[in-house]
Amino acid sequence: MEQGMGFSNFLAQLDAVGISVLALLLALSVSSWYLILTKGISNYLARQRAEVFLKHFWSASSLQEVNSTLKNCPDDNAFAQLAQLAMNAAADSEKHGVQKLAAAGGTSEFITRVLRNGLDQEATRVENGLTVIASAGSAAPYIGLFGTVWGIYHALVQIGLSGQGTLDKVAGPVGEALIMTALGLAVAIPAVLAYNTFVRRNRIWLARLDTFAHDLFVLIAVGTKANSSAEDERQLRIVAPAAAPGDRRP
Repeated sequence: MEQGMGFSNFLAQLDAVGISVLALLLALSVSSWYLILTKGISNYLARQRAEVFLKHFWSASSLQEVNSTLKNCPDDNAFAQLAQLAMNAAADSEKHGVQKLAAAGGTSEFITRVLRNGLDQEATRVENGLTVIASAGSAAPYIGLFGTVWGIYHALVQIGLSGQGTLDKVAGPVGEALIMTALGLAVAIPAVLAYNTFVRRNRIWLARLDTFAHDLFVLIAVGTKANSSAEDERQLRIVAPAAAPGDRRP
């Protein structure tokens, strides 16, 4: 009797519904583990690259040095991409002024919109795949429970047809049906833990990025105002000698 029980015997007795439930749990497990591994590696590499970039950024002597470094090195992290977007926006605004619709409202508003769009794009990117992980964590236990209920029903029907209702005849099929619940939990528990970890990481990551965007805006805005003041002073120096020497106000 013991040789006729177990996981192999459970698989042999599955009908179309049981096979469908098992295939769905397997698909959720493979998808969630693929996303867990790929996002974990991607997040680790992004953090390492960001630390290297920020070390070079804050040790630079000027924004021009940072800009030249970004042109020679790939922007392979969110902080470098945000810095590149802000500098390109500042350069574009200085070159074209308010002639473009995107620059309407002034340089500060234009840079603010560019930084905000960059933050939104990064938030969208880091949340990619979390829906699948969350779905696996929330739905897998119920899918496994449905498989268990269906397996118990199927086993009781077979026992009823055989006319043998003793404990040893009932315990085996019912115990095998509970395997579906165990499989559902095996899929759900890693997915829930990974989802909570990724959500916390993304919250901290975006908070750091938002702080960096604020610092970046201050640095670029101060640099833009300094350039504007220098340009105004230069224009005054050019225009002032053009006045007639005897032109005095009474």
